[in-house]
Amino acid sequence: MVRFTKYIGNDASNQDGYFPPSDTFRQLEDVVTPARSRLRRLAVLTAAVIATSGFPASAADEPYEINAVLSLTGSAAFLGNEEKQALEAVEKITNAHGGIRGRKIRFIVQDDQSNPQIAVQLTRGVMDKHVPVILGSSLVAQCNAMMAVVKDSGPVQYCFSPGIHPDRSTYTFSSSVSTKDLALLMVRYFHKKGWNRIAVMTSTDATGQDAERNFDAAFAAPENKGTQLVAREHFNPSDVTVAAQLQRVKATNPQVLVAWTTGTPFGTVLRDIAGAGLDIPIGAGNGNLIYAQMKQYTKFLPKELYFGGVQYFRDPKDIRGPLRTPIDEFDKAIAPSKPDLGQGLGFDAAMIMVDALRHLGTNATAAQIRDYIDGMHGYIGTHGVYDFRAGDHRGLGVGNAVVVRYDAGKELFVPVSKPGGDPLR
Repeated sequence: MVRFTKYIGNDASNQDGYFPPSDTFRQLEDVVTPARSRLRRLAVLTAAVIATSGFPASAADEPYEINAVLSLTGSAAFLGNEEKQALEAVEKITNAHGGIRGRKIRFIVQDDQSNPQIAVQLTRGVMDKHVPVILGSSLVAQCNAMMAVVKDSGPVQYCFSPGIHPDRSTYTFSSSVSTKDLALLMVRYFHKKGWNRIAVMTSTDATGQDAERNFDAAFAAPENKGTQLVAREHFNPSDVTVAAQLQRVKATNPQVLVAWTTGTPFGTVLRDIAGAGLDIPIGAGNGNLIYAQMKQYTKFLPKELYFGGVQYFRDPKDIRGPLRTPIDEFDKAIAPSKPDLGQGLGFDAAMIMVDALRHLGTNATAAQIRDYIDGMHGYIGTHGVYDFRAGDHRGLGVGNAVVVRYDAGKELFVPVSKPGGDPLR
C-alpha cells in the first residue's frame, strides 16, 4: 500500500493536497516550487501596477460624456451660466435615477465667449471625438454657425436658443417656443390690450435680425389687423448708447416699444429708455428673462416690462395634471434659485436628450438619435407637452407660451396672459 503524506507548500490553493513522497515528486518539486513563487510575485506586482495606474476595468464603468458649448462669458454670460446650471441639475437627477442604463452621465461644458467663430472651433473639436450629441449654444449667431457645421452628418445639436429655425433635414433641434411664435404672442397680447401703435427697435446681430422678421410677420397676421408699426430702429450690440434712436421712437408717439436684443446690450437700451423719459410699456426679448439680470438693472427698469415666457411661468395654481410633475422636479432641482428662462432652456433640452439615450443606449448613432426625437410626442416637460412629429425640430407652439411682466417690487416674473396670449384680465 502506498502511503500519502500531506504537503504544505507556499501555494494556499494546495495546502490540502496530498502527494506521494517519492524521489520523483521531490525532483519535480525542486523545479516547480521556485517557478510558482516567481509567477506569484509577478502576479502581485502586476495587480499593484494596475491598481495604482488608474487603468479602467471597463469603458462601461466610465461616465457617458455629453458635450456642450455655451456662452459662459461675453455678452450672453447671464444666459449661458444659467444653462450650465440646468445641465448640472439634469446630471444630478439622471445619475440619481440610474443614469443611462446604469451608466452615469457627465456634461462637458466649454465656453464660446459669446462668439460664433469660437463656437465653430469648439464644435469641430467635439466632432473630432466622433460623438453623436452636442448641446448649445446660447445665442442665435452661435447656434446658426454650429448648425452649418453639423447639418449634413451630425452630431445631433440641441441648440438652447429659440431664435433658430431648423428644418427636418438637419441634425439640429431648437429649444423652447420659437421666437416666431413669441413675436405673434406679444403682438396678439398688445393688440387685445388696445396698444396698437407699436415701435420696434432691434440689434443688428443675428438675434435682432430674427426678431425683426418675426415681428413683421406678426403685424401681417390677419388677427392683428389694426396694429401699426410706427417706428423701426436698429442699433449695434456694441453701441454704448441708443439715445438718438429712442428720440426718433419717442417722436412717433408709440403706445408700446419692443426692444429686442439679448444680454449686455439690453442693459444699455433700458438705461437709455429711462434717460429719454419714455414712460410706456416695453416688450423685450425672452433671452433676458433672467432674475440676476433684472436685479442688476433695478435702478432703470421701466414700470411695465413684458416678455414671452413658457408654461412654468404660469401661476402654480393654474398648472394641473401631468405638467405639474416635471415643473415640480425642475423647481426642486435648481432650488434655492427661482426658475427663469436661462435654466429652462437648458433643462428640457437636456432631459429630452437623456430620454433618447436611455431608449437607444450609449452606442446610439447621431442618425438614430435624430430619428428618435423626430418621432417623440406626448413628452411632458417644463415648457409643455412636446410633439416633434410636425418636423419643426422643436415640438412646441404658441399655445405653450404666456406673456409675463416683471414685478420689480416682488422681484418676480408674473404671468399676465393665458397660454397663447389672451390677457388674463
